[in-house]
Amino acid sequence: MFNFKEIISVSLILFSVIDILGSVPIIIDLRKKAGHVQSEKATIASGALMILFLFLGEGILNLFGIDIGSFAIAGALIMFFIGLEMVLGIHFFRSDHEDLSSSSIVPLAFPLIAGAGTLTTLISLKAVYATSNILVGVVLNLIFVYMVLKSSNWLERKIGAGGFNILRKVFGIILLSIAIKIFKTHLLTL
Repeated sequence: MFNFKEIISVSLILFSVIDILGSVPIIIDLRKKAGHVQSEKATIASGALMILFLFLGEGILNLFGIDIGSFAIAGALIMFFIGLEMVLGIHFFRSDHEDLSSSSIVPLAFPLIAGAGTLTTLISLKAVYATSNILVGVVLNLIFVYMVLKSSNWLERKIGAGGFNILRKVFGIILLSIAIKIFKTHLLTL
C-alpha cells in the first residue's frame, strides 16, 4: 500500500510545483495588506482543495466543460497579475476591508499554494502513483507550507525591508515567468 520511494517522489514533485519558499515575498506582502495571514485557514483550505481535486478534479472540470488546459490558463492569469503587482508596485486585487480573512484563501490558498499547476499535477500523479502515496505527499507538503506561513514574521525580520523589496521584485519576475510558461504550454494544447 504505502511505498516510501513513491511518497518521496510525489513529495518532491509537489514541493517544486507549490514552491512555498518562492512565495515568501508574496506571503509577507499579503500579511502587510491584510494585517495578518491565517496560517491554519490557508493550509486547511489549500489541503482541502488539493484532496478534493485529487479525487474529483477531472470530473468537476468535465462537468463544467472545462479542460485542464483552460483551467491552467485561468490560474496562470491570476499568477501573472500577482507577479505584476510585485514587480510594478501597483494593485490589481482590491482588498475587502470588511473581510480581510479572505486573503488567506485568495490568492494565498488558491492559486499560490493549491494553484492550477498543483491541481493539474495531482491529476497527472494519479496516473503514475498510488492515491495513498499521493495523499501522504500532500500532507507532508502541507506541514511544510504551514511552517513557512507561521514563520513569515521571523523571515521578514531576517530579510529586512531592503531585502524584502529586492526579493519581492525578483520573485515577482519569477512568478511572471512561471505564469507565462503555464499559459504558453497550455495555450498550445488547446
